Amino acid sequence: MATELIVKSTKLMLVRGDITQQKVEAIVNAANSGLMGGGGVDGAIHRVGGSAIVEECRRIVSQIGRLAAGKAVITTGGNLPAKYVIHTVGPVWRGGGNSEGETLASCYTESLKIASDKGLTSIAFPAISTGVYGYPQDQAAKIAIDAAIGYLKDNSTSLIAVHFVVYDGNAYKIYANELDKVAA
Repeated sequence: MATELIVKSTKLMLVRGDITQQKVEAIVNAANSGLMGGGGVDGAIHRVGGSAIVEECRRIVSQIGRLAAGKAVITTGGNLPAKYVIHTVGPVWRGGGNSEGETLASCYTESLKIASDKGLTSIAFPAISTGVYGYPQDQAAKIAIDAAIGYLKDNSTSLIAVHFVVYDGNAYKIYANELDKVAA
């Protein structure tokens, strides 16, 4: 099973673990449109990161309103090992006929663009939309990997490492199988 792949000069890696403990410059938060924390990854990031993240999220929402699905914004990492958190709102799965795939791909490309624009060298993604938003893990993994590879092939970037961080063994197998397909 493939656990890493090189695209141009960037290493895509599969990691099993806790997104809040990743030692990268930025982690991505699978946020809700209000950016105020919730369940799953979003709640964990807000709990571990602390009040500095909440304060910046409040400021952003007061300036731009709720964040649309497929868009992304950046805040401090607060108490996290990562210096920054890139918040993106994934789509709610409604059967696949409501542009969910394009919206999910946009979450990844918008986050990578923000990281590149900021000159960051490393970023870690959770499996966006696969929790309470119900996106099928196999489809989400393919979209995540394809979007990242497409972005890295088509853009000049400061990123040298892109991590896909999954929490459980089943998700790990799904992502590893997708990496196998791409690497073949």
